Amino acid sequence: MKPVRVSRRGETSPASPIRKLVPLAVDAGRRGRKVHYLNIGQPDLPTPQPMWDTIIEGAPKVLAYSPSDGLPELKKAIADYYQRLEIPISEDQLIVTTGGSEAIVLAVGSVTDPGDEVLIPEPFYANYNGFSHLLGVKVMPIPTLPEDGYHLPPRQVWEERLSARTRAILICNPGNPTGTVYRPEEIEEVLAFAAEWGLFVIADEVYREFCFDGETHRSVTHYPEYADRVILIDSISKRFSACGARIGSVSTQNSDVLESCLHFAQARLSPPTLGQLMAVEAFGFEPSYYEDLAREYLARRDAVMDELSKMEGVLCEVPKGAFYAMAKLPVDDAEKFASWMLTDFEYEGETTFVAPGEGFYATPGAGTQEVRIAYVFEAPVMRRAMEVLGRGLQAYQKLGGAG
Repeated sequence: MKPVRVSRRGETSPASPIRKLVPLAVDAGRRGRKVHYLNIGQPDLPTPQPMWDTIIEGAPKVLAYSPSDGLPELKKAIADYYQRLEIPISEDQLIVTTGGSEAIVLAVGSVTDPGDEVLIPEPFYANYNGFSHLLGVKVMPIPTLPEDGYHLPPRQVWEERLSARTRAILICNPGNPTGTVYRPEEIEEVLAFAAEWGLFVIADEVYREFCFDGETHRSVTHYPEYADRVILIDSISKRFSACGARIGSVSTQNSDVLESCLHFAQARLSPPTLGQLMAVEAFGFEPSYYEDLAREYLARRDAVMDELSKMEGVLCEVPKGAFYAMAKLPVDDAEKFASWMLTDFEYEGETTFVAPGEGFYATPGAGTQEVRIAYVFEAPVMRRAMEVLGRGLQAYQKLGGAG
């Protein structure tokens, strides 16, 4: 019998650093340990009750397909929300997607062909690697440094990584995993660079409401002279603590890109109907909702940073947005340490699950001593998790795992 094999694409697809150690965490739970899941951006805040009420009180008799580009009432709700933020996107310039993940795939797939390249500042959201691999696109990393708060490097660094196959720039603002909020002049420089070299700019802005310490978010859509090359990615997952609803959107004023995205969207039929119904209500929330949200995550951030500052040898820039911190640990290998915490360590019956940093880079060997910490639990819980992490670091170093 002739053997079968998976594709080369499947064999080489990168594992997610956010989820690859899940079996170890599950096993730790089976052994009675309380695991602090700091690996993934899953907030503990309740999904707002009005979102539940929408489907409880007005559930459709038939859970039918929605239009491929999304329910008209949701598209209008998103456009109204954008209008309040002075984001010049109308309801006929956006497509509802199955989470922000699908929005990124549609966007990148619409402006690249296999073998093309996309410039992405690193460290970056790990799944950008996976999405690019799926599409046959090469990520060209733009290095940033913690000493600079992970802000963007000079133009020369970008130019050095250009090639004849470069098609787009992908940025996340505020940043995942760094928490960096780009300054307006950085956004302007990216857009000007893209215009000079004929590139698209795909902007993942799902954390725009999560800004701290007086920082404010500046959208790529606020520069009308670059509208023809800007693609906006959005999601309700973190904003409304509704990750499982799987609702996002891709928006652009470029009609050709929008048409391409629509063709891809038609091929997958429709985004989730129930999630869309829930989202209609959410986009009408008052500004006070977002203000309360930002205050809550600021308290969580401060708790994490306070505890990390007590750990000898740990380096971590204070994140100014989103709800992640990228920390360099005094260990030989962050993935080995993260695994060991789940398989061998416990402090008073507890341990932590952090995301190894290497998967947030495209540069080989980068991030091997870093981890991403998602501060998605209330401040006292985050303090306790950091205490457990610190105890684990001390124990690991005594075993010879110091970096």
